[in-house]
Amino acid sequence: MERYAGLLAAQGFAVYLLHFFDRTGTEYADKPTIMRSFPLWMKTLWDATSFVETQPRVDRGRIALLGFSLGAYLSLANSAIDHRVQAVVEFFGGMPKEMNFFMKRLCPVLILHGEKDSTVPVEEAYRLQKLLEKKQIPYEIKIYPEVGHGFDDQTVWRDAGLRSLQFLQKYLAKPEP
Repeated sequence: MERYAGLLAAQGFAVYLLHFFDRTGTEYADKPTIMRSFPLWMKTLWDATSFVETQPRVDRGRIALLGFSLGAYLSLANSAIDHRVQAVVEFFGGMPKEMNFFMKRLCPVLILHGEKDSTVPVEEAYRLQKLLEKKQIPYEIKIYPEVGHGFDDQTVWRDAGLRSLQFLQKYLAKPEP
């Protein structure tokens, strides 16, 4: 996460890292922990966005979320109910099925996933892609062949970083005067 924070900050983005596990004292998230804590983590993300949008270097009309694995699920779920979020970059995550009941909106999404992910199967990426297509929401997708969860390969990380930067520049660009 720090690698991407530094890359984005170097390009002029105001970057904030959220450690949502701190809210619940969680160190590892198994399925029961996720089911029990997800609503509180969502509230944590909402609160963090409320804080960030008040910061002097932040343009409150150009807020994006970038999430990894469970953080990607949280980012997508939050963006479906929070109008302040203008774009999401999700790394090897997905949209929780439960959000179908609460979804108010969607924003542009960059989907980055490994084809051989055994933690979050690549079908989650394709399911999100279908949802975005159905709702006619702009998205970009990159499925990395022979890559698992967490992107161990530095070449993949570099490519994903450049795609993330280009995506955020595209969807958070200041409007022309």
